[in-house]
Amino acid sequence: MMLRIRSRDGLERIQVDGPQITISQLKTLIESQLQIPIQNQTLSTDQNLLLAKTLADLLRFSDMTDPSIPLSALNLSHGSIIFLYYHGERTVRGGPTVSPAGSFGRKMTMDDLIAKQTRITRQESPHCDSVSFDRDSANAFQRFVNETLAFASKRGGFMYGTVTDEGRVEVDFIYEPPQQGLEDDLVLLRDPEEEKLVDAIAAGLGRKRVGFIFTQTIMQEKKDYNFSNKEIIQAAELHAESELKEWVTVVVKLEANEDGAADVHFEAFQMSDMCVKLLKDGWFVTEFGENDDPKLSKMKKDVVVGGKDVKEVDNDFFLVVVKIFDHQGPLSTSFPIENRKDLVTLRALKSHLDRTKNLPFVKRISDFHLLLFLAKSQGLGSDVPALAECVNTQTAVPEGYQLLIESMATAA
Repeated sequence: MMLRIRSRDGLERIQVDGPQITISQLKTLIESQLQIPIQNQTLSTDQNLLLAKTLADLLRFSDMTDPSIPLSALNLSHGSIIFLYYHGERTVRGGPTVSPAGSFGRKMTMDDLIAKQTRITRQESPHCDSVSFDRDSANAFQRFVNETLAFASKRGGFMYGTVTDEGRVEVDFIYEPPQQGLEDDLVLLRDPEEEKLVDAIAAGLGRKRVGFIFTQTIMQEKKDYNFSNKEIIQAAELHAESELKEWVTVVVKLEANEDGAADVHFEAFQMSDMCVKLLKDGWFVTEFGENDDPKLSKMKKDVVVGGKDVKEVDNDFFLVVVKIFDHQGPLSTSFPIENRKDLVTLRALKSHLDRTKNLPFVKRISDFHLLLFLAKSQGLGSDVPALAECVNTQTAVPEGYQLLIESMATAA
């Protein structure tokens, strides 16, 4: 029985014993007759296999991946065509050495082949319609970096809110994890246990993590870029971790206006799909030297930009602009915010409850930062999500919880 094998080298023929042989046996025959190692072979009855550009593309062709399937199960018989994708080089019978390098005889690896097909273009549209900030939450964040940090060190936080059916991201509060802010770098000292509490409280409030917000410093020479190469990598890592297509990254910066005074600006972006994919696949160079241009991201392998093979990409290619709006959310932001310079104590709880004593108790605790303080500091971690649900529905807080919280404040 004869089978025709079509690859990038053209059409070749191999002899097999019959349709009862398995795919594993077929690959062994291809190795012996066509000199292509078994581990380098991908087979399919679909001709689109030859158009595959990435490893992910190859994985889509699974009809001949089970080595135990006989050819007869795939309706393959004498004269049938099977499509073969392989990497590496080989000598075609009766012909010269075939190298995927093309010109100048340079040998290429599979990674080189994929790189040659990786084209970076601008993504025109984001996956979210827009992002809207709770005014008080946004103001609390920018006021701290402006008045306390004076934009001299970086600051970051995770945004929590909802995604509407229309794809609008609505941010209702910002969680600021432990961190070390430097002049041109931001190190998040992430605490998994604390983040679990945050996510549990957010779920009780009917919210989830929807984005990342960070500040740039006045020392960064950012006149010719929106994000530095370090910021691109950090933003892409967090975007990839989220697995949320509407994930938004927001940068807060201080810029001079037409009158020479300084204004605080919020700008929102999504990292492009290509940026996140390259990050996941390990293409970004993550170590930087003093002479590296911050507006360029360095690649480990060549990519195609504007028809040219390059290893440095303008960061703006990876950013998709998102419109910004604001709204007045249901939560307070008057309680001290976590993980800042001053330790939050029970005295802050007493002060907050005294200041809001004329409100219903559920209103008095309708503050994410207060709920997190109770969960972290007062041993109420497993109970706080239930309190958060009361806040979300604005229903009465059980008397036992109310008495416990008030007694904590009294003890301050």
